[in-house]
This record gives sequence, structure tokens and C-alpha cells, in this order.
Amino acid sequence: MNMPSRRRARAVAATVALALVAPAMLSGCSQMSDIFASLPGQIGGKQSVVVATPAPQSSAASKPFDSQFTYDGSVRLTSEVADGLELRLDVWAVDPKRTMEWTATNEKQLGFAVNVVDNRVDEKAVLAQKRRVYVSSISVTSQTAQTGGQVSNPFQFSADPRTLVPSDTLRSDRGLLLNSFQGGLLVPTTSIRQLPADTYGITLEFALNIAVEGTANTDTSFSQQTVYQYLPIAIYADEGQAAGGQSTGTSSSTGRAPGWGQSTTNQG
Repeated sequence: MNMPSRRRARAVAATVALALVAPAMLSGCSQMSDIFASLPGQIGGKQSVVVATPAPQSSAASKPFDSQFTYDGSVRLTSEVADGLELRLDVWAVDPKRTMEWTATNEKQLGFAVNVVDNRVDEKAVLAQKRRVYVSSISVTSQTAQTGGQVSNPFQFSADPRTLVPSDTLRSDRGLLLNSFQGGLLVPTTSIRQLPADTYGITLEFALNIAVEGTANTDTSFSQQTVYQYLPIAIYADEGQAAGGQSTGTSSSTGRAPGWGQSTTNQG
């Protein structure tokens, strides 16, 4: 075989060998590329960044209007009217009992009771050992929270407690005696009727004029006080109710309490 023939034969052999090796090389390159792609850091002069996408989290349901009364269905509000002498105002939902059903348009009934506890003596002590507390008047006013920014006072209640209880309860010129075994003052139900359509909360202000005995069984030791308590109530939207509509309703009304947040004490 002459020289040109041998060269042609080698070239053909090299071509066949390359054809056999190339698929294996390409497969190996592909595998290496996959390995490199899975490594963090810089590869080929480019920064590889892995970004973790956080799982969506449902936020806790926000309170429409901060109200313990709404979330529990009842609440006890307390005031210390003297050292160790506690005035208690209990309020509860009557109808609807489910406070999430309290909307602007339906009638909302609540009940409340006023009592007093003298923590200086045993609960079963006779009345002569307790510091007496009389309530001479009670009034409830209201203030709405509305999405439109307006404020209204649709609910008012005012009464002499002596007219709200049976005639055989303990009373005097100072008012109705609260710390008696007859149970103080009970108002079984009163109604908050229609509110402005965009109302999402209403705050009731209770004002009680009371006479507090400084020393047990001592008629000359009484002093006068006005006690204020505030009750926030959440109001839920009516399904299909047009936002921003205005309508009002009033429960029993014969007066309003003095300015919000005021408190007075007079000796007498």
C-alpha cells in the first residue's frame, strides 16, 4: 500500500472512532451540566441564587370593634368606690344571644345588673357589718363608630332605680340599696334598635349616682359619687344592606349623662 492510501485509511479510522466516542462524551457533558446546575455559588462567572417562596399564611381574623361583650356574650365591669368596696356592673346579651347576629337593622336586647361587694367582711355578714351603697339614678348614653366617619347617639336610657324593682326592696331617700340579699338592681332587658347602616360599633356609657357609706352602720359617713363605665359593642353588617345608608332608632330616653369620662365625688 502506498503512502497516500495508508493516510486515507487512518483518517477513516479516526472518523469512525470519533463517531463512536461522541455520544458518550455528550451524555457525560449533560450529566456534568446537571450536577453543576444543582450546586450553589458561582458557576461560569454567574451567580446562582436559590429563592425560597414562603407558603401563604392566612392572617388572623381582625376584630371589627374591640369588645369583650361581643366575643364572650357577657361582661363584668367593676369600679372601686372605696377601699375594698367594689361596684359591679354585669351586662349580657338577651336576644339575639349570638352577638355576631347584632346588626344595624335588627333589635338588639341586653340585660344588666348592678351590685356591690364589701371585701372587708364576709359575704354572709349581716348588713350592719357592711358599708352600704345606694344608687339614686342610672343613665345610659351611646356613641356610634361608623365607616363614614359620622357619630350619632341613637340609644338612651334613664331611670330612678327605685322604679325598676319591686316595692318591697330596701330603699331610702339616698336611693336603692345595692348590697342587700335582694340582689341590688336588675334590668332584665332593654333594647338597642335600628342604627345607621354603616355602624360597625357602638359604645354605651353607664352613669350611676351613688351614696357610699364610709363606716359600716354610720349614717353620717355617706358621700356622693358618680361612677362611669363604658361598654363597647361590635355591630356586624347586614347582608345586602347598602353601605352608608342612614337610619336611626331610639330606645327609652329621658336624659343623658354628663360628659364622657367625667367623675365626681362630693361629701355629704
